[in-house]
Amino acid sequence: MKRTSIAGRRRGVAASTLGPVLLFFLSCGASAANAQQMRDLTVEFQSPSLIINGITTTPSGRKFVVIQPLTAKQPQVAEITTGEPIAYPNAAWNGRKPSEDGSIRFVGVNSLRVGPDGMLWVVDRGAPGIGKALVPGGPKLIRIDLANNKVTRIYDLSTVAQGKSFVDDVRFNGKHAYLTDAGRPAIIVLDLETGNARRILENHPSTVAHRPLTAEGKQLRDSEGKPIIIHADQLEVSADGKWLFYQPCTGPMSRIETRYLDDPTLTPDALDRNVQSFADTPSTGGTAIDANGTIYSSDTNRSRILKIAEDGSISTLIADPRLAWVDAMWIDDSRKLWMPAAQLNRVAGLNDSVDAVYWPVTVYSIEIGEKPVRR
Repeated sequence: MKRTSIAGRRRGVAASTLGPVLLFFLSCGASAANAQQMRDLTVEFQSPSLIINGITTTPSGRKFVVIQPLTAKQPQVAEITTGEPIAYPNAAWNGRKPSEDGSIRFVGVNSLRVGPDGMLWVVDRGAPGIGKALVPGGPKLIRIDLANNKVTRIYDLSTVAQGKSFVDDVRFNGKHAYLTDAGRPAIIVLDLETGNARRILENHPSTVAHRPLTAEGKQLRDSEGKPIIIHADQLEVSADGKWLFYQPCTGPMSRIETRYLDDPTLTPDALDRNVQSFADTPSTGGTAIDANGTIYSSDTNRSRILKIAEDGSISTLIADPRLAWVDAMWIDDSRKLWMPAAQLNRVAGLNDSVDAVYWPVTVYSIEIGEKPVRR
């Protein structure tokens, strides 16, 4: 593939309800193969009250989730054991009062993942919601030791996340962490040794959202009817660490060699010349990447999971109406792709003030037969 530079949610619908879903699928003209694929979905966890938009697991089987709380009593980060998820690493971290600063409390967690070091890493955007003001000390990256369940380091991102910033997600590559800013479009490069951070590709066409954000055939709008805009969002690092793939929430996906990201001496123009177009992706909830270089991307508009090959070509892994806004996905060591069907497009704040969530919210998985990449 030729590379070119870029310038410029109702209660009562259970996940086990397959018959009506099949009828829906067939009535829409889906193939028998796709209808068969629906049976491959495994229900890993369900919640009657929590919006779960991200999941990560450990080799020993521990499971951690990100929750977008609907009430002040709901945690933002939790461990799934038995029954309801338990606030993690403790209730204090999940119990910030509005008058408190955000330096040692979660303000607005957007993503988490078990890193290549076996630690749990949590991205705090630093604001209580999209378009909300940043809380002092709020934007940060938190490292938690899973052996003792203690926070071992907090990377303050206040110097690079300001104004309308919305720190979104993170991936790792050696001593560097790459984060996306979905509010003030940019990539943040963080030196994990020194804690120094800098912004690159700021307001670059590859980090700015140019298309309407849609899901299930409808454009997302806030409580005032304004279109939701999410800039630099999903990102993945290749297995060999050579490439960073990234995109605004509405696509398309671009890539750049990490050696350019890691070089603080490069000018914006030099970085710009090395950005390549990669794949024409649609509105996306989340991504994951396997050891063979295939990127899995959730198509929020058509409720499906796409596979993006190393040449940028796109195919469909599975299409299923239950996969409503699959957000931050995860590939575990048993070669399963975990998919939290968060239904974010159905919550009132993103659905023109209309609450349309179908409970329970479900985390699904599907066998993909490929090893994960720990980045």
